Amino acid sequence: MAKAKKSMVEKQQSADVAEQAHRLAHELGLAHGHSHTEENDHAQILENGGTHDHTEGHGHHHPNSKAVSNRLARAIGHLEAVKRMVDREEDCAEILIQLAAVRSAINNAGKVILMDHLNHCIVEAVEDDDLDKIKEFGDAIQKFIK
Repeated sequence: MAKAKKSMVEKQQSADVAEQAHRLAHELGLAHGHSHTEENDHAQILENGGTHDHTEGHGHHHPNSKAVSNRLARAIGHLEAVKRMVDREEDCAEILIQLAAVRSAINNAGKVILMDHLNHCIVEAVEDDDLDKIKEFGDAIQKFIK
């Protein structure tokens, strides 16, 4: 009996983390996929803004890996250019503007990774009741949004 009760608690924790991730996606205004259940209060979530698309049959696949790699390569090149600006003692205001652009590029790459992971890996983890993967994702979200 205690094991069944623990399993129910773990399932609720899993659902709570998944709901937090889903709400975060809406707050960030990021496109994402999910499945509807009778328990989802989807109408309320939509009132909070954000857009999303509906996908079926999630696999452990990251469709945007190449795009993320390309974004990061551009950010690295941009950061190297900023370093050269510092070495040449260029205008501090311009350096700060360029650093902000690099930071934005990295954050945008992170958002793509976050959504790929939410749409694919976390959907599987919820379906498999894999609380460790779900907790790991929650921890990663907290670090990413700091």
